[in-house]
Amino acid sequence: MSLIAEKFAQIAPSLTLSITAQAKKMQAEGQDIASFGAGEPDFDTPQHIKDAAIEALQAGRTKYTAATGIPELKKAIAEKLLRDNQIEYSPDQISVNVGAKHSCYNAILATCDPGDEVIIPAPYWTSYPDMVRLAGAEPYAVETKRENKWKFTAEEFEDAISGRTRMLILNSPNNPTGSVYTKDELEAIVEVAASEDILILSDEIYEKLVYNGKKHISTASISEAAKKLTITVNGFSKLYSMTGWRLGYTAAPPEIAEAIDTIQSHTTSNPTTFAQYGALAALQGDQSFVNDMVEEYDMRRQYMLSRLQKIRNIEVVEPDGAFYFLVDTTKIGLNSLNLSEKLLSRYRVAAVPGIAFGHDQSVRLSYATSLDVIKKGLDRFEEFCQAH
Repeated sequence: MSLIAEKFAQIAPSLTLSITAQAKKMQAEGQDIASFGAGEPDFDTPQHIKDAAIEALQAGRTKYTAATGIPELKKAIAEKLLRDNQIEYSPDQISVNVGAKHSCYNAILATCDPGDEVIIPAPYWTSYPDMVRLAGAEPYAVETKRENKWKFTAEEFEDAISGRTRMLILNSPNNPTGSVYTKDELEAIVEVAASEDILILSDEIYEKLVYNGKKHISTASISEAAKKLTITVNGFSKLYSMTGWRLGYTAAPPEIAEAIDTIQSHTTSNPTTFAQYGALAALQGDQSFVNDMVEEYDMRRQYMLSRLQKIRNIEVVEPDGAFYFLVDTTKIGLNSLNLSEKLLSRYRVAAVPGIAFGHDQSVRLSYATSLDVIKKGLDRFEEFCQAH
């Protein structure tokens, strides 16, 4: 008899985390690795955010809070959503969680039963399908097209729906493709969801990392019908360079928010208390850090695009958001795991294999790293591509 639950048979460790860990191990051994693997900003957390957490510690704010967060932070999040995203929520519809990954999982667990299907456009963030499986539901991946900038269409949505469809997971700006959905595209998708009463999990963690004059649109802001069906997920990790702080949040219809609160009360309880005061300072303090970071990412993005477009044997779509390129490596003729292993072992370049995102003929390159590393890594990547 196995000691492990049967549901874990289909669950694998995160490839994005394992590639990054392997690259760091090689660097610790003295090897010169150009790593494109990281899905976290290479900037430090702004000082005023750290100061707020330190002040909270010194003031003795180290005890339990309500399961889904301190009232001040939930109120500030509700104000942020109204100001930035044009969605009105009361603070009791907000749940502060242990990272946006935890937010996504809580939302799926609160709404999906065994036998339910969850539609996930591919390429997708690596953890979505496994979260769905852990909740007892079934992920249904739908391939998107490179010529449509890897975006999921309302027509593809309609074709994918079955009698068991419970939820659609939508991620804009997208990891790993960098695609950003327009208002018209979201309106068409929402119309399909509303006609079938299908929930939408809208992961908006990269919302302000947008370029080319693009604008992020929150799914729940499309209409009142959209708001009734949408669980909005966001957090502090990408925008404020707070990945290790582990703070995310959901904004949801009252019944779902109550269920998330109950789940969290029996699992993690509250997010780290003094970290919540740092998050409060992030929302209420100087936002110039965000603008500076976006400008830096855009400069790196443009440099990488100009280089990648000139490399033979690959295809690339210009990303409009986040901090990734999904590079189509079909012409090279290797599966993504084999390709990534060769890149790392022979060329000392760390890239995440596309199989982690449901697209095996690709690799993801992150530009959340210095321009020096990007230049060195692309030189080596070009050498690899020319050799194939």
